Amino acid sequence: MKHLVVFTGAGISAESGIKTFRDSDGLWENYRIEDVATLAAWHKDHATVLDFYNQRRAQCLNAKPNAAHQALAQLEAHFKVSIITQNIDNLHERAGSSKVMHLHGEIMKSRSALDPSLIYDIKGADLNLNELCEKGSQLRPHIVWFGEAVPMMQKACSVVDKADLFLVIGSSLVVYPAASLIEYAPASIPKFIIDPLIPNIHHIENIKSIEATAVKGMKLFMKEIDKYIE
Repeated sequence: MKHLVVFTGAGISAESGIKTFRDSDGLWENYRIEDVATLAAWHKDHATVLDFYNQRRAQCLNAKPNAAHQALAQLEAHFKVSIITQNIDNLHERAGSSKVMHLHGEIMKSRSALDPSLIYDIKGADLNLNELCEKGSQLRPHIVWFGEAVPMMQKACSVVDKADLFLVIGSSLVVYPAASLIEYAPASIPKFIIDPLIPNIHHIENIKSIEATAVKGMKLFMKEIDKYIE
């Protein structure tokens, strides 16, 4: 089987009703990013940050995988599929994809504010004040906030480097370091990008643009991918 590596951004989850802060001129559901998605915000006000992510978690639980998520899961019948996502929701997993790497964390998990290796599943929508890790530290959302390092980046680069095919869905390719992943795809392999607004990718070799939403674009991509099935 050929190895298809897929890099997904907020655009694939938008059609499931999950908004991105770029929908509202730098606001995320009426919150300033600086107030809810930075380490400084966490140190300043645990309660506000926790409440914000509780709302996002409830939104995620109510959302359903869309046809684009489902199509990626179905491709596992014909390809080795590795998904690398910027998204913190679990819609890829719920659609049936088996290999998903979350660059920016996972909304349905918490971690120790003292020891980042202590990670816990969250049952339901809420993570509250005074919920502590086994070392007695407040649990925080398992999210990579703005200004924090991206621990999975090196592993993601290694996966992309081994791709036979590379697909980008719903990413503006402006949030770094994640946006640099496309640079690690071997120059000789076929590459595709699906987005209503195709970013500047003229320097990328062997790439085809599909100017469409994730759901419509995946329908077109499924026709393109047939010739690569072994």
